[in-house]
Amino acid sequence: MVTEQCVEAEHCIEAVTEHCVAAELCAVVAAQTRMASDLREELNCSVCLNIFSDPVMLSCGHNFCRVCIGNVLDTQDGAGVYTCPECRAEFTERPALQRNMKLCNIVERFLTAQPEKEDSGIFCTYCIDAPVPAAKTCLLCEASLCDRHLSVHSKSTEHVLTEPISSSEKRKCSVHKEALKYYCPQDAVCVCVSCCLVGEHRGHQVCSMDEAMEKKKEKMKNALEKMTSRREETEKRVQWLEKHKVKVQDKAAGLVEQVTGFFQDIREKQETLEGKVLNEISRQEEQISLRVSDLIKQMKKLPQKMNLLKDLCKETDPLTVLQDQESEKAVSSDTSNEEEEEKEKYNKISLEDLDEFLISLGLHKDLTDIIADVTTKSGFHVPTASNILLNVNTAANDVSVSSDLKTASAPNVYLQRPRNFGRFQNFQVFSTGTFASGRHYWEVEISNSGTCRLGVSYPSVEKSGQNSYCGNNIKSWCLRIENNQFSAIHNSQHYVVEVKASCRFGIFLDYEVGRLSFYELCNPSRHIYTFTSTFTEPLHAAFIVSNTAWVKVRS
Repeated sequence: MVTEQCVEAEHCIEAVTEHCVAAELCAVVAAQTRMASDLREELNCSVCLNIFSDPVMLSCGHNFCRVCIGNVLDTQDGAGVYTCPECRAEFTERPALQRNMKLCNIVERFLTAQPEKEDSGIFCTYCIDAPVPAAKTCLLCEASLCDRHLSVHSKSTEHVLTEPISSSEKRKCSVHKEALKYYCPQDAVCVCVSCCLVGEHRGHQVCSMDEAMEKKKEKMKNALEKMTSRREETEKRVQWLEKHKVKVQDKAAGLVEQVTGFFQDIREKQETLEGKVLNEISRQEEQISLRVSDLIKQMKKLPQKMNLLKDLCKETDPLTVLQDQESEKAVSSDTSNEEEEEKEKYNKISLEDLDEFLISLGLHKDLTDIIADVTTKSGFHVPTASNILLNVNTAANDVSVSSDLKTASAPNVYLQRPRNFGRFQNFQVFSTGTFASGRHYWEVEISNSGTCRLGVSYPSVEKSGQNSYCGNNIKSWCLRIENNQFSAIHNSQHYVVEVKASCRFGIFLDYEVGRLSFYELCNPSRHIYTFTSTFTEPLHAAFIVSNTAWVKVRS
């Protein structure tokens, strides 16, 4: 009997010991959890309320995510003063952002040390024996609750429940430490009562956060509707662009094969040139493919924006909705301008293609001395330079034409030519012949000074006034050169282009395709600009010279 009592006593002692050990372990876990939670709060950015991402420090000593403080400072541009969101310290100039390397390392080590788990990492305030993941946070009680404590929590409307948050400080004003209850549309921030009464928002028209959230949701819904109407057309454009990209790649592959075949006969002498031509094809393909890919990527962002706005429209937490920066950009942006810009980019890129003529021109110039026996089978064709002659009967009296009808210059005297219907009043001269079909190419030299325009024009263009100048109307297209500044002009729309101060240019016209291209004949030859249009009349080569300038058509 005594033995049985002793055994039972030993079992009791073991049970008590195990209970004590378990209690100690729970206490240790709880203490570690509280320490991790406290450390996490210290590592939270006061703007986005998340753990620092690329933390930077202001001179006042406060740290923020680089993107967060950058956005805050952007909103303060033009106000004359910048302020720290944490302590309201003022800076007369935009403060420099110094990366906090020590804090970066701490954040990295903290995140690495966190166990991977699906819960929020926030635990019930009332479970003190062992940490239990919280299901909700009560904003009134400033406490987090597990499912068990949530079932007995007050259901009063004053007790607002949200997804678990690590600290109620995130819901308080950083200046007055009071609960954020209102929204200031003027400054687009959530504010407390003291901010409205005695703070920097005094006198501002404020509204409840619920009201502000509903207004923002309405804007997001409107933005969603507009995006939805654009989505089908955008998807069609994406599909077309993807096909266009494949077409360009296939065409590039075909050109590569052509070039490789061309060089098989002259490999020993022209290996370097072959590499250059292939690189040019790859460069053009890469440029077009990159622009197409960038536009496809941009267009594919539309569904992402829509999903973001849809998710936020379902959100019940005002602060989450109001503080989301991406949705703010989506609802505040002018979607009509975005659509127009997208359409403009789409229309421009859809017309881009590999510049076979530039490739052919480079080959023609570099292989002049050895190309005679392989030109016919090369597949690359450069049109023979057109025999451009200047029509004296169209030349203005301030334009002198050489006896060989190849050079136009601005003389020092006013010429007394007889008046006729086709003569220009100022600076301009046409070619004798016109181009009504086919592909044509001619080269022009220009002076180092003065003003020149090289282009094409319909015969029906006006002959007097500034509207008659080549490029200043809908009936002409030109390249303008003045003081080493270059621009392509059509219908008075100027497009600035880069040219290396070259004095010799090639002009290529493909009438049926509706293409007019300008090339800089340096080494290597370089494309300057291409106009695309549907030509409805024959075209004259057109030239303008003024201020002692001259142009010469090369045979």
